[in-house]
Amino acid sequence: MSATFRQLRLFLSFAQHLSVTAAARACHVTQPTASMQLRELANSVGMPLYEQVGKRLYLTAAGEALAATARAMLDEWSAFEQQVDGLRGMTRGRLRVSVVSTAKYFVPRLLGAFCAAHPEIDVALEVLNRDGVVRRLRENLDDLYIMSMPPDDLELERHTFLANPLDLVAAAAHPLASAGRINLAELAPLRFILREPGSGTRLACDQHFKALGFKPDLRLELGSNEAIKQAVAAGLGVGVVSRHALADDPGAEGLAVLRVEAFPVQSCWWTLYRKGKKLSPVATAFLQHLQQVGAAAAASLPAAQR
Repeated sequence: MSATFRQLRLFLSFAQHLSVTAAARACHVTQPTASMQLRELANSVGMPLYEQVGKRLYLTAAGEALAATARAMLDEWSAFEQQVDGLRGMTRGRLRVSVVSTAKYFVPRLLGAFCAAHPEIDVALEVLNRDGVVRRLRENLDDLYIMSMPPDDLELERHTFLANPLDLVAAAAHPLASAGRINLAELAPLRFILREPGSGTRLACDQHFKALGFKPDLRLELGSNEAIKQAVAAGLGVGVVSRHALADDPGAEGLAVLRVEAFPVQSCWWTLYRKGKKLSPVATAFLQHLQQVGAAAAASLPAAQR
């Protein structure tokens, strides 16, 4: 059995898009060339790598296994290239990071500082909901993953680097907005607006409320922090959002942070990767960068987010 790196890269692109045309475009070859290379690769393996069902293409079991193997091989080769560049005194390579949607409020700042120090590094950033990031983590598609609620069923290397307090917010005109310390019992009549089930914020909220023996009156479940803030500002209920998602002045968004006992919910951001995974030099450098600047980034956030 023999296969070239070009064929493996083409097949990985095909596995991602499940389209010969898209794979050819991504690899800058013609569609006939891509089709021929995929046929040669299947002949070398001795089994079909994909099949067509209706109008859609699907990887076979052999195709799934080849995609995982090819990804590991190309990752190892990329790490080797980075090591050789390091020996030559160069720092370049590709960094792939997947983050949950709430992390989009601060991760670009951290990436910006890292890229300024390493201008020859290419960065691929995926911003998804928690389920999407966990799926990529299971498939080992990226170098590093950032989320607040890591999955419990995977063996992971975990590094915490930044606090992620979850605040209870209400409309700026809400009667409780100007109150002093609020007892949890005062929240019982209120309608709550929370993130969708499965999100990191929702998981943290559910655990927190369960520990307190409090059952919120749930009115809405929304898929983004922005949607929750808009609904809360409109007076539809109170919500729980990450402090990183709030503006320097929450009042500018029509919001007020309520001073409630047992709030904010204490959470933190984690950098994750699969246990046993060998990080590339670039990924290792970025992980160290997060550890070094995490505290400084927290201190430099606007007052409302500290």
